[in-house]
Amino acid sequence: MKSKFSMCITAITLFAALAIPVRLVAQGKDHNHNRYKLVVVGTFGGPDSGVGGDTPPPWLSDQGTFAGCADTLTPDPNYPNFNPNNPNVPGGPLPDTFIFHTFQWKNGILTDLGALPGTNDSCATHVSGNGLIAGASGNGSIDPLTGWPEIDAVLWQDGQISNLGTLPGGNESFAIGVNNHGQVVGTSANSIPDPLSFFGFGTQTRAVLWQNGTMKDLGTLGTGPDAFAVSVNDRGQVFGFSYINSIVNPTTGIPTGDAFFWDHGTMEDIADPLGGTIVSPFYLNNHGQAVGYMDLQGDIFPQGHPYLWEKGVLTDLGTFGGNVGKAVRVNEVGQVIGSATYPGDLITRSFLWQNGVKSDLGAVGSDGCSEANDLNSRGQVVGFSGACDGSTARAFLWEKGGPMIDLNAVIPPNSGIYLYEATSINDRGEIGGDGFLFPNGGNRAFLLIPCDQGHADTEGCEGNAESEAAVTQTGPALVMHPTMSSPSPSERVAAIRARLAHRYPYRGFGTYQPK
Repeated sequence: MKSKFSMCITAITLFAALAIPVRLVAQGKDHNHNRYKLVVVGTFGGPDSGVGGDTPPPWLSDQGTFAGCADTLTPDPNYPNFNPNNPNVPGGPLPDTFIFHTFQWKNGILTDLGALPGTNDSCATHVSGNGLIAGASGNGSIDPLTGWPEIDAVLWQDGQISNLGTLPGGNESFAIGVNNHGQVVGTSANSIPDPLSFFGFGTQTRAVLWQNGTMKDLGTLGTGPDAFAVSVNDRGQVFGFSYINSIVNPTTGIPTGDAFFWDHGTMEDIADPLGGTIVSPFYLNNHGQAVGYMDLQGDIFPQGHPYLWEKGVLTDLGTFGGNVGKAVRVNEVGQVIGSATYPGDLITRSFLWQNGVKSDLGAVGSDGCSEANDLNSRGQVVGFSGACDGSTARAFLWEKGGPMIDLNAVIPPNSGIYLYEATSINDRGEIGGDGFLFPNGGNRAFLLIPCDQGHADTEGCEGNAESEAAVTQTGPALVMHPTMSSPSPSERVAAIRARLAHRYPYRGFGTYQPK
């Protein structure tokens, strides 16, 4: 979607070789794949709906609650002052002239979850396994320190929105993760002046945990002024990022920053063993296993390695011989997904790591590159595949040893939508993501529901792919022309944090580029 809180779709940035086993998953005989019922999520009168963004998935709960953002027809009172064209995207994105709200799709019903009182935007950033929705909303005020519209962290439960507030004296906050117990994590400004203002609030910014109506400042590592949390598991453990001091590194333009693991009052530093100065957090599972990526010595962006951290031990997952890689998700059985490059860093492939072995999941058809976004406890992986220059993209599903399939092959050919990225998959095998409508190119969130015994409602399955042969067929990938990417749905999340893209200056979140 068009950005007012601007965030670019994260580029395929992946990382370097280690002496660990690597294998290419056999691209042999296909397995029987489910047929799917296609749900195209509408809007609230405006042009677009969508999910996506750089916060950790999922936007889809294990109970089938699906959340994202959708346009209304209400004019945005802040247009055009706070949503100009994004200079980071050639040809776009265009300004968003409409207010957009968080949507919830559940049991066939699309609900406008609204925003905080006033004419305000809102968007979901994370959905818990049992359907709690965390996100952010405008509050109608202008931040006196920045001159930008303020946003507050919010939580939706049973359709009701709660303003989670800020730390004392802080003007803004932002929620990034929520667990099944309603514990929410994210970041909040406080009242302490920050002359360097690394996160752009004008004050220090702290990682926070909201629970039972109270907010806890989790502190920082060392003498660092700023921190934020990205993930909280059902044990109340928190994973996040913190500066360790205020000394600016000349290469990155920011201080040294490490990931942290917080466990009921104790914050553990996850430092970079490769000599870099940035360790980025992505996701934490219920067993305390955490994944992300860490810089190489010299901090040459985007070079770095994916990692798995558990009980104080950091494992470098390496690449396929290149210098770029990241780990984005670890499921409850310890499988890790991410992406990594081959020598020369021109070819990026999705990987699955388990028990010390990293497997190349390949790409769809003749595509050269792919990037994984999410996996479930059954080892099913979703993401996008396309040309290595980013000019084409299509949503994929990988399962049962492969090969990777184009999800456009499992929906009716006359559906009127092209699925370009799958962002989430739950333990029931339901898949959420983003697509383009034809012929006008508007964005829509989509949901694919398996036509299987685990889903009672099979209405709408009749017209879908009918055989194993059907799901192995792949057509040409959609060309991602700049005019088509202007209203990217992953920028709906961006719309909630337009200016936050530059406030999260670490390499796993937002649009950070070294100075």
